[in-house]
Amino acid sequence: MVKISKKVEMIKKIKKFISDNDLDGYIIPKNDNYFTEYSKINNLVKVTNFTGSAGFAIILKNVNYLFVDGRYTLQAKNQSGKNFYILQIPHKWPKDLKEIQNRIIGFDPKLFNEETLSKYFESKCNLAPIHFDFKNKKNQKINKFFLLNKNVVGESWSKKLKKIKKYMLRNKINYFYISASENVNWLLNIRGKDLPNSPIANCKLIISDNNKLYFFTDLRKISYSFKKKFKNIIFLDEKKFFKIISKLREGNFCIDEKTCSIFEKQIIKSKFKIVKNLDPIYDLKSVKNKTEINNTINAHIEDGVAVTKFLYWFKKNKKVLTEKKIEQKLEKIRRKSKNYLYPSFDTIAGSGPNGSIIHYKSNNSTNRHLKKNDILLIDSGGQYKWGTTDITRTVCCGKVSNVIKTNYTRVLKGHIGVIECDLKKKFNGHLVDNLARKYLKRVGLDYSHGTGHGVGFFLNVHEGPQAISKYNTIKFKKGMIVSNEPGYYVKNEYGIRIENLIYVDEVKKKLIFKNLTYAPIDLELVNFKMLSKNEKNYLFKYHLDIYSKISKYLTKPEKRWLINFIK
Repeated sequence: MVKISKKVEMIKKIKKFISDNDLDGYIIPKNDNYFTEYSKINNLVKVTNFTGSAGFAIILKNVNYLFVDGRYTLQAKNQSGKNFYILQIPHKWPKDLKEIQNRIIGFDPKLFNEETLSKYFESKCNLAPIHFDFKNKKNQKINKFFLLNKNVVGESWSKKLKKIKKYMLRNKINYFYISASENVNWLLNIRGKDLPNSPIANCKLIISDNNKLYFFTDLRKISYSFKKKFKNIIFLDEKKFFKIISKLREGNFCIDEKTCSIFEKQIIKSKFKIVKNLDPIYDLKSVKNKTEINNTINAHIEDGVAVTKFLYWFKKNKKVLTEKKIEQKLEKIRRKSKNYLYPSFDTIAGSGPNGSIIHYKSNNSTNRHLKKNDILLIDSGGQYKWGTTDITRTVCCGKVSNVIKTNYTRVLKGHIGVIECDLKKKFNGHLVDNLARKYLKRVGLDYSHGTGHGVGFFLNVHEGPQAISKYNTIKFKKGMIVSNEPGYYVKNEYGIRIENLIYVDEVKKKLIFKNLTYAPIDLELVNFKMLSKNEKNYLFKYHLDIYSKISKYLTKPEKRWLINFIK
């Protein structure tokens, strides 16, 4: 008897649901009703087996589609290609599918916002709001929310609230609905343990112009001492949203079009006028204050020590290693740091051909033994007290070909081009992104992901609105943190990526990028003949800075090894 997989069984249940409800298809997103990138609930993986951080599926009566961006095409084909056609966005959208034209496509109104559905479909089909029950079990473990001290975040929640009140007054807003948990967390200086890799407390908030705040969450996570810290906040069960909306006096609402679900928006629209669809907290929290930057620097020094110790171990290791052993070793070293809490995302340790899968995750069937001349791409990060880190290094464990060295050096030149750029001329992510790709594009090469993403302060490792990418036009401001991670990938052969976190600082009234990351770059992979004098000077100064910051935390053999990078 052939055993049918749980994924196939789930697809069958959805197709039956489609048939029973006179639908032609159903959309499955990755996000939960809090619209977070990483969640303990992931219906997409239940249906497709795809474990990437972004994507969605459409199940039709006779065919299944999985949509992912360029980071995940190889991964999606490996994980989901048996039961799904893999389509890459933005090159292909659901609106481009002939099969959905004028058809009835179901969706869960609590898991989608209007902006997303408009982008996906552009009125090419009839969308039907209907809930499919995935029977997700509630997490039995209750983790309490906690408050961060002012010396950690640099600004009291009451002072932040005054900024929001001014925004509301200026825009004639009576009620401001913050549906993004990360934004509520930033505003009130709170954190929690509701996500696997981010210190987020799942919650939502309505701020009224009469100084009342309505805080929606699972009340079991709120302690009495926590409540006492906040004046004028009414703590409510998340199911009381409709009841509270119905009791509020009439007025104008501001919502967040990115995270306010269609279900919630319809409830608000039934009584109120929505005058703003943009949450200003995204912009406010993207600019870190001096305290947040200093705490982030301290977190990166601890992380730099851990990663440098790991790289030393890797280079000196004589035993046969697997990708899993490498992941475990790095985590073990990080855990020795007194302020380390947990990974900021699942570690990517891709050796040889697995390195070409941009967001690769090893499992029992893919876990490779490293071969003598493999290169290893390892992308990892940590949540520390207090700061979020993210670093990628590509390293070799033997001789590599001249082709790999040449391509690695092209990526390195792009990486240096970003950190050394003139922010007066290259003032947004689109302009900086061109610099990162410059040396690859000269020979007709490129990579399919953005060059950098914003990073939160002890929050999400991916944070907007700033980014370094082909399409981002957000102007860089002092205090913004972003990653600098150009790469290059050859399918089924190898992957290269070099990533540091950097931040925008002001020196003599001039904005510049500064490194946050303190860990050596593998010079054995560099073709120094391809580097300019300025690029060589950058590498010298960068490694000298690393040595001055972290050498006192290293053993004598580790120090001797690290000093060889200063040349």
